[in-house]
Amino acid sequence: MATIKKSDFIQSIADALQYISYYHPADYIQALGKAYHAEQSPAAKDAIAQILTNSRMCAEGKRPLCQDTGIVVAFVKVGMDVQWQSTSENAALDVEQMVNEGVRSAYLLPENKLRASIVSDPAGKRVNTRDNTPAVVHVSLVTGDKIDVQIAAKGGGSENKAKLAMLNPNESIVDWILEVVPQMGAGWCPPGMLGIGIGGSAEKAMVLAKESLMAPIDMHELKVRGANSRIEELRLEIFEKVNNLGIGAQGLGGLATVLDVKILDYPTHAASLPVAIIPNCAATRHVHFELDGSGVAELTPPDLSLYPDVHWAPSAQSRKVNLDTLSKAETSTWQAGETLLLTGKMLTGRDAAHKRIAGLLSKGEQLPVDFTNKLIYYVGPVDAVGNEAVGPAGPTTATRMDDYTEMMLNTGLLGSIGKAERGDDALAVMATHQSVYLMAVGGAAYLVSKAIKKARVLAFEYLGMEAIYEFEVVDMPVTVAVSANGEAVHKTGPALWQEKIAQKQVIEIISN
Repeated sequence: MATIKKSDFIQSIADALQYISYYHPADYIQALGKAYHAEQSPAAKDAIAQILTNSRMCAEGKRPLCQDTGIVVAFVKVGMDVQWQSTSENAALDVEQMVNEGVRSAYLLPENKLRASIVSDPAGKRVNTRDNTPAVVHVSLVTGDKIDVQIAAKGGGSENKAKLAMLNPNESIVDWILEVVPQMGAGWCPPGMLGIGIGGSAEKAMVLAKESLMAPIDMHELKVRGANSRIEELRLEIFEKVNNLGIGAQGLGGLATVLDVKILDYPTHAASLPVAIIPNCAATRHVHFELDGSGVAELTPPDLSLYPDVHWAPSAQSRKVNLDTLSKAETSTWQAGETLLLTGKMLTGRDAAHKRIAGLLSKGEQLPVDFTNKLIYYVGPVDAVGNEAVGPAGPTTATRMDDYTEMMLNTGLLGSIGKAERGDDALAVMATHQSVYLMAVGGAAYLVSKAIKKARVLAFEYLGMEAIYEFEVVDMPVTVAVSANGEAVHKTGPALWQEKIAQKQVIEIISN
């Protein structure tokens, strides 16, 4: 029988969340390094280089891998022989409440304050809880006298792409997955992993899919030794066929869409075949630890020598753009797929700011910001520390702002910056206005933030990270994802690379 201090459990949760905020799992870095060297799509290779460079910078600087520092998900297995040792301060706390104490401590740590993304009253006022609580906690009692914890910070962009289907027993799991993955778009920031849950009931399948993402990447080893079970056969088949879709890093088209496919299954009703899929993004953040009563969990930093020798730098071929003199005449010359380096002032705004702008316009009220001839960056940055102008500030999924496209372009806005594709309706509106859409790399938030030299709030300060900022940037790297003439690289890129793969016009596929 082990006696475990509640204070050690709480501190271990806090330490783990800080740890995963800036350390990628070593297996992910090694798999991404293999993908980089195998990749033949220039755009996708550049995106992977930015993610790898960002990862090393975060490990060295202990700053978040992504501005979306996630919703906390914890799987806590408590041994039935465990005894808890309490203090007067934590005596009344149950396991879920202790996890939340750890979350609160981690996310408010002054040296590396993490972005609070959780809102209460989700169907109503959606008020930010300010400390990223509550977490989603799955607690189970198991035999033994130890506590086993798997904990992750899950970004909204990838979580929003989760899918569940109640298939008929005779339907194909693989066919369903190949149907839904292209529908997920690039908002989940590939290359990452697919977590798949099969069986149980509807809610059990979803939990299985989420828990499967906690496992280490071992696809390369599986391909070498071959499958020993039906589940491993499915993993290999789905891995190959999803990568053959040509979606590629950031949806730009390429060889590496997924680095691994994880599957957990559970017995199910004879009439049912529940299947859930949850993707994990390029900011893969999870860690596993065990408490046995000897103290706080020890978390060993990854060896930086394991990182591939990849150091992204702006290309000399990139077009330099002065945002302070920008005009529609200039943006109309930008070509889809072209890389740009932006210097000057841009505005920021995302979901909540757009909603409030819509409210002001509906009342005929004046906007607090002039958008004429400006670009707007869809971002919710992490708070700055030290001498930073702003903390990690990568893009959020642009698709969520599609419904506001017509409204914003009518203000004189020239275009937008975000991640992932734009929907067909938004593309039509953009074509009418000859507007452009630029893509920054999701999963390179700290790298992007280094280009931001000044930041100040212009409007809606009470929204916190969703306020409208003015950023002054120097050589911020972006790719023209939608040109003024309507060409969209998230359509042309994957189509091109799917054809190349189908016609065997590539030298090797990832993980061979």
